[in-house]
Amino acid sequence: MKKIVFSSFIAIVLIIACKSGSETKSNSLTINLEPKSGSTVSGTATFTEKNGTVTFTTKISGLKPGVHGIHIHEKADCSAADAASAGGHWNPTHTKHGKWTDAEHHKGDIGNITADEKGNATMTLKTTEWCIGCGDETKDILGKGLIVHANPDDFTTQPTGNAGGRIACSAIIR
Repeated sequence: MKKIVFSSFIAIVLIIACKSGSETKSNSLTINLEPKSGSTVSGTATFTEKNGTVTFTTKISGLKPGVHGIHIHEKADCSAADAASAGGHWNPTHTKHGKWTDAEHHKGDIGNITADEKGNATMTLKTTEWCIGCGDETKDILGKGLIVHANPDDFTTQPTGNAGGRIACSAIIR
């Protein structure tokens, strides 16, 4: 009887250990965009990391209808009225500015987001080029800033994409 109980106990421990080992690792962070440069833009952005892939999802309102650049910038500092305190585009690999799908682009070159006639926009992007709090300075988005621009990113002008003023900002922090 003791042998059966002990064997059952070992089997349960092994099942729990195997189940725990097979669970996926997930890490999530949601931030709030604040208006800058006299705009009324607001919204949220969520970064979720699961199995080495970060999913970025944003919902923004108060935009002028049309296309707007959206980038990760160097600093988690939105203190300036025009968000200039966030610095330039996050570019830890020292490459040219470009389209996310181009071979050469800044790690912060998310691209453009399109607002509908009511000024609302949503976007989702998945990447293995970012992490949340991993400590790798070429991938870690913590301590950076998320900026929404007044104009579209042209993907050509160096180093900014000619995206215009900064109309919303949020620090990417916990």
